[in-house]
Amino acid sequence: MDVDGWGALAVAHSPDGLAVVARDGRFLDVNPAGARLCGAAAEQLVGTPSPFGGTGPRADDDVVEWSGPGGLRRAFAWTCSPVLGGGERVVSFRDVSAARQQERRLAATARAAFSVTAERSLASTLEALAEEVLQAASLAGVQVLLATPAGARLNVLGTAGFSRIPDFFDRLLECRARGARLEMVEALHSGVPRVVHHRYDAVMADPAWEPLRDHLGATPWDAFASVPLRIRGGTVGVLNAFFAPGQVVGEEELGFLLAMAGQAAVAVDHAELFQRRMDEARREERQKLARDLHDSVVQQVFSIMMQAGSLGVLARRGLPPTAEKLAAVAGELSGAAADALADLRGMVVELRPAVPSGTSLGTALRSLLEATAARSGLRCDLAIDDPDGDLLALDEQLAEDAYRVASEAVHNTVKHAAAASLGVSVLVSTTPRGLQLAVDVVDDGRGVPSEGDHRAADPLRSGGYGMTAMRERAHRWGGEVEVVAEDGGGTRVRLRVPVVRAEERR
Repeated sequence: MDVDGWGALAVAHSPDGLAVVARDGRFLDVNPAGARLCGAAAEQLVGTPSPFGGTGPRADDDVVEWSGPGGLRRAFAWTCSPVLGGGERVVSFRDVSAARQQERRLAATARAAFSVTAERSLASTLEALAEEVLQAASLAGVQVLLATPAGARLNVLGTAGFSRIPDFFDRLLECRARGARLEMVEALHSGVPRVVHHRYDAVMADPAWEPLRDHLGATPWDAFASVPLRIRGGTVGVLNAFFAPGQVVGEEELGFLLAMAGQAAVAVDHAELFQRRMDEARREERQKLARDLHDSVVQQVFSIMMQAGSLGVLARRGLPPTAEKLAAVAGELSGAAADALADLRGMVVELRPAVPSGTSLGTALRSLLEATAARSGLRCDLAIDDPDGDLLALDEQLAEDAYRVASEAVHNTVKHAAAASLGVSVLVSTTPRGLQLAVDVVDDGRGVPSEGDHRAADPLRSGGYGMTAMRERAHRWGGEVEVVAEDGGGTRVRLRVPVVRAEERR
């Protein structure tokens, strides 16, 4: 065999990928090992763009990402040298995807742990974690879903690779009603990871998945894994991983998902503990302030009002100083004291626990509006449409969160809207998806600021902490909060949340 023959044989049997690449980066030739690494036949690759850009030789290994036919993803370490007499290059490359992914997984785990301890909202933490999992494992898509306190729904709080749709879980339930098997729900209920190979083809071919087919088919994927988020022996959600075509779901891949699911569970646990501590601290402080105000300031103001009333009596009897002067002073004192007393009583009501045990959401909102009217002078109206008395049966935590959303909206109206009146409406209605609680807070103020408006910042209308807190309270129950401008001026804060009754949580 001549030298050329031995060279051709060596190229054909080389364990590394070898390719001839044109000046413009296109494949001109690929050996069998290179074709296998790229996931296509050599004749299919010739003439197509290669991942090996540039025209100069590489003295050291470089690493590039490769997206091949059918969504195959690989990481190649490569070197190259020019071909004498032309602009072509000979490239030697090998697959370093496993090592690359291991590095990414370690870095992603560290970043996720830092994100969990950082001061940020739960939603933003889980969104960042989903993106970390996607990039580190080179997945097609990732979802982090949390169960509502009653366990009746799963809400997507973190997603990467897929667009976000607000009714994902409702469509999922529709798929189940048509006969689809929901692996994520089984993982949630069993607390055991679920792995299904070649899931994409089965989902796309099954008519039961029609409500979600367009959404799930927007990104090519193959295998599917759902890993439960477990906290102190309970399951609070799942992490769903959609593997790219050609990826293998082995022990390392599943171990990484379990580690990241653990970080997500820690984030949920931290958020719940923090919220519980904050709620307890607020309740204790409200009760203490309410007692202090009632036992001291309120009594003192009441005494001033009584003394002013006595001065008025003396003045009307004609005792010196002059009756006119004394009556005027007495009237001013009495009026000021009455206003202060009304305001302080309103504060006492507001500082008590939002929805005390045995009290309905409607009663708590009525107390809030009475206190607001006394304190601010706003005209406040409350309308309740609850034909079957479902408000009394609301889960206490749901009632608390709904009250807090409305209270934040009312507070922002008083502080920022320059309104003359506000109205709160509460409606419990039956929808195709079950009972729904709707709470609207509407004012006639200056409305939602437009872009470039430099007036005093409004944390609710500008999407700041107030809006974030409201949305997180709604998301706990699978609901939504939005702020919209009213026609003719004013603002509407709209809460919509599925109804959870107290007995449903037992």
